[in-house]
Amino acid sequence: MKKLSLISLGILASLQFVNAQVISSKKWTDHFSYNNVLAMKEDNGKIIAATENGIFYYTISSGEVTKLSKANGLHDVNISAFDYNPQTKVAVIGYANGSLDIVTPQEIKYVVDIPIATGYNGSKSINHISITGDQAVVSVGYGLSIFNLKKLEFGDSTFFMTGGGIYEASNEAAIFGNKVYSVTNTGLKSHEMNITFPVFSTWTTEVPGSFKHIDAEGTSLIYSSATSAFIYNNGTPSTLPAAFGNIKDIVISSDNIVVTDSRIYTFGLNGTSINSVSLGEDCNTAITATGKIYGGTILSGIKDEGSTTYKPSGPYTNSAYKINLYDNNQMLVSSGARLNRFNQGAVNPKKPGFYYFNGSEWIAPSYFIGNTGAVNVLDAILNPADNSEVLFTNYTNTQEGVYRMKYNSTNKDFDLVKYYPGPFRPVGFATDSQNNIFVSIGFDGPNPSIWIYDRAADSFTLKKIGLSSPGVQKPVVYENMLWLPLPRTNNFMVYDYKNAANLSDDTDYILDDTNGFAGNSKGTLSVAFDKSGDAWIGTDSGLRILPNAAAEIKNPDPKVEPIIIEQGGLGEELFRDGQILQVEVDAGNYKWVSVDGGGVYYLSADGQQTIKHFTKENSPLPTNTVTDIKVDRKTGKVYFVTYNGIVAYQGDVGDVNANFGQIVVYPNPVVYSNFKGKVTIKGLAEKTNIRITDSAGNVIHSAVARGGYYEWDLNNQKGTRVASGMYFVLMTNEDGSDKATAKIGVVN
Repeated sequence: MKKLSLISLGILASLQFVNAQVISSKKWTDHFSYNNVLAMKEDNGKIIAATENGIFYYTISSGEVTKLSKANGLHDVNISAFDYNPQTKVAVIGYANGSLDIVTPQEIKYVVDIPIATGYNGSKSINHISITGDQAVVSVGYGLSIFNLKKLEFGDSTFFMTGGGIYEASNEAAIFGNKVYSVTNTGLKSHEMNITFPVFSTWTTEVPGSFKHIDAEGTSLIYSSATSAFIYNNGTPSTLPAAFGNIKDIVISSDNIVVTDSRIYTFGLNGTSINSVSLGEDCNTAITATGKIYGGTILSGIKDEGSTTYKPSGPYTNSAYKINLYDNNQMLVSSGARLNRFNQGAVNPKKPGFYYFNGSEWIAPSYFIGNTGAVNVLDAILNPADNSEVLFTNYTNTQEGVYRMKYNSTNKDFDLVKYYPGPFRPVGFATDSQNNIFVSIGFDGPNPSIWIYDRAADSFTLKKIGLSSPGVQKPVVYENMLWLPLPRTNNFMVYDYKNAANLSDDTDYILDDTNGFAGNSKGTLSVAFDKSGDAWIGTDSGLRILPNAAAEIKNPDPKVEPIIIEQGGLGEELFRDGQILQVEVDAGNYKWVSVDGGGVYYLSADGQQTIKHFTKENSPLPTNTVTDIKVDRKTGKVYFVTYNGIVAYQGDVGDVNANFGQIVVYPNPVVYSNFKGKVTIKGLAEKTNIRITDSAGNVIHSAVARGGYYEWDLNNQKGTRVASGMYFVLMTNEDGSDKATAKIGVVN
């Protein structure tokens, strides 16, 4: 038949596969939540489940759980639809931006036709996917499209035009016989897969009404509204015998029909009621496998009738804002939200509060589950005087304050110890070497304030700051001073508290555009300190450096400076006008910088060289807006926090000091046909003198490495690639008191 495809309708260009750039590697791991199961399929004793940021496989017989995410193969996050064909072993994943991942046993293909479409401007989120044989029906806001899984190309598409340029969405669709059936808000519609398929006026409304779900298997077709489910036989619907509340999903298999609302109902293929069970929590979907019911829950992954849950290790939710790292691999994540770079009382509908990793598993406080109050946790820390306690800020306008909770190891939960209310909104914590606890206050009339914890009185003392600025960020303690970015005014504040118990001798220092901040800046957003004592201050209009900060801030007129880099022979300010959300310094004094909408940059110690630039497009980052960065200086692992989840990158710089650590060379040997990049040598001293010789002892390359690692491009001193052979790396630290050696095999 004649193909009238998306191309001929002027909606999409030719099929776009984006698989030339591998965005995941063994250096990346995800810390995504796998709790919210959206869809499931069973294949020979294995359940494949789709969640918001990845899919996982649960083998029923062994209990083994494995996962697949953007950190190890997928191309995106925010999954909105999923289906899997057990016969061909092919899965199709649909994302909220309209892209698709086609997962086969051999590879993963990324299809971006729908996101780049220019002829349709409505929602491009994939509503539903249904695979039959080698064809997948993809339901979208404009209608539906057929994707050929064998040819890996879009075929016919139908745009559900209802008049006046208005599109009607296909909520879900399925192939049944030689027809495609779609449920919409105006009816169950169908069309044979023939030459007039793309012409919406030729479609038939089988049953008028508002319908949400549909599925087909063999000789049976089922569909549902929000409160009723039907078997469709030869043009006649028969109602399944149950009083449903709000149907979340319907699934048909060769054995039965499963309907999910507040309970899970099973029926025979003839509509006879078999069973109904409750798993004790809300489910998005459910299936039967090996004689059991398995629910895809919102909060607990896959759950069976015995209340046993199955999922990969991960946090309670993907919502994340700030992270704090502690010894023994502990982590605390706050899930609050900030809107348009200001700290707002934005509330996550799921109200997850904070979640905690105790070194082996993630724990979510039950306090937040079902909490009907206002919850917007912008920071959470371990109590420095008692690490079994957590303090968190709640930045809301009704239940604002600091909360203290104690970890209950018996039931792996947190018990509320005390609530410290205030008529203002606390933002973030800082602690010092004397275990003092400070809290920045972001909405205390027109002024920022500081709360200082009085341990003896078990209360907080309020220190008001003489500056009109209703916003403040999480503070940083450096040299017994608090350094506070102010996001709503072009100011940066330093609070020298000297003795936290005595507020009368305190000193405030205020920086503004007269001190060197950009005149168009509307606020300062972040600060970090490097090994030279320089303050790296992120503003909403670029990056500024305060050299020798602790001393310079006390001078009469301290000056902050931009970093000037050379571009095409001309000087240009680094990150000019960019919103610098976070700056982090690793053990080698290199800088990680998060630019709002621009991903993360890894810079040399002086900021003159960009070593890496990670974005959503070239890495597993879930988004190009990274709200927090933390480096584990012992291991070199870097954590990137976003509103769409957390990912970690294994950096090359960890535990750097004047002497050598464990020397690691990779890849080694270097086989040119497999790897064409630079060889990395890590575990070096802060300053390392390097000589590389050939097997005859001739020096063919020499260098000085700073910061704990070095990359060799395999070129000799003349700039040409070395020959195949064994090369010896001879290294000494700065004063020659420590030495190290390594060998590198090269195969051209």
